[in-house]
Amino acid sequence: MSDTNKMDGSTLAVLTARFEGIARKMANTLHRTGRSGILTIARDFSCVVLTAKHELLATAESLPNHVLRGPDIMSRTMTDNHPVLKRGDAFLHNSPYHGCTHPADHSILIPIIDEEGVHRFTVLAKAHQADCGNSLPTTYMGAALDVYNEGALIFPAVKVQDNYQHVMDIIRMCQMRIRVPDQWWGDYLATLGAARVGEREILALGREIGWDRLEDYSQQWFDYSEKRMIEVIRALPKGRVTRTSTHDAFPGTPAEGVTIKATVEVKPDEAMIEVDMTDNPDSMPNGLNLSEACSLSAPMIGIFNSIDHTVPKNEGSFRRIKIHLRDGCVVGRPRHPTSCSVATTNIADRVANPVQAALAELADGLGQAETGALIPPSCGVVSGVHDGKPFVNEVYLGCTGGAGTPWTDGWLTILHVGNAGMCYQDSIEIDELRHPIFVHERRLIADSEGAGRFRGALGAIRNSRRSIAR
Repeated sequence: MSDTNKMDGSTLAVLTARFEGIARKMANTLHRTGRSGILTIARDFSCVVLTAKHELLATAESLPNHVLRGPDIMSRTMTDNHPVLKRGDAFLHNSPYHGCTHPADHSILIPIIDEEGVHRFTVLAKAHQADCGNSLPTTYMGAALDVYNEGALIFPAVKVQDNYQHVMDIIRMCQMRIRVPDQWWGDYLATLGAARVGEREILALGREIGWDRLEDYSQQWFDYSEKRMIEVIRALPKGRVTRTSTHDAFPGTPAEGVTIKATVEVKPDEAMIEVDMTDNPDSMPNGLNLSEACSLSAPMIGIFNSIDHTVPKNEGSFRRIKIHLRDGCVVGRPRHPTSCSVATTNIADRVANPVQAALAELADGLGQAETGALIPPSCGVVSGVHDGKPFVNEVYLGCTGGAGTPWTDGWLTILHVGNAGMCYQDSIEIDELRHPIFVHERRLIADSEGAGRFRGALGAIRNSRRSIAR
């Protein structure tokens, strides 16, 4: 790049803040306009900006397992399936075979098209659904034999708006399949609105700064982020560590459960961290299998949890991480019709945790212990009929489990390692108003924290029952 195109540090910082601000505006829109409790109370969603080359640029406060990897594959799927993009397009994507985390995470992608018709950026808003059309009223079909038994509608970057107008055939399909169609419609509009806010703001930024200047910024920001990552890795000790983590037995698993093996190798001379996930079981006849997005993101979560937290998380720093996967593996690239219904949590936790624990073995002051695993009963999906109307929603009524680190006690409200504390825990009073449940108690359990120089988080207990009279 010529010296005339190079930006100083202050310019990079200002434009980074502008793009992160856009992602936050998207998130604020989704949080304030969603319909279901999983969005408006628990905040189980993420909003990001990508370049037209499918590179992750800005994430604001997003869930790591939603965005570290996956949006890049989803964006590429959009352009592969729709080579001619135009302003006013919008695409619905939830396919775990094409970059989405799992079918419950309905995502809206919108290409940012400049005044000359050139694709410049892509915005993506991902929102966990209360109901996605599964054969049972839950978005976590752990016992599903395959995607057919699971039942969710799968949309691999399907066009849902053309010239800013809804493709009503797709809308009607969802409304006929989903148990709470009005609630889904509200959440869909909120997700679409969040993405349209991102489109509006980036179009304004492009007119203000200039599209070529913004492209220069993106590449220089990636180069800076890669430089930061190189400095961090070169300061790490060289080593190769293998750690395992075991998931309890479950329908479709071996009787002894599922042991996940992660081999982490730090190469300071090459400024690379590699994680080998290939030595793991084949895909299982249940919904615990990871999508490719989760198979890539989960090891990266363990890495970023273990190093200097100020390293930017974007395509630049990702250049110094290599994740080895194989096809047809429980932690790999699933083949259709493998079910990935619960890809974001159970097995994914058993990937991120051994990675950060392996890094802790390399040197004192590096890595961290294992974070408590999801999903406890207090974070279940509730459904039924109340006052003559169906309801479906996931509640987050109590979950702790933060790991002890070299610097701090465990994060009390982390929820789980892939969430990083981004989801909120529910208000008991609001959940009782929305659903026919009554919560008797929610409290921390004294003396339940893990021992160590810094302690793991306290455990929690929650007791509730179905309310009979309202």
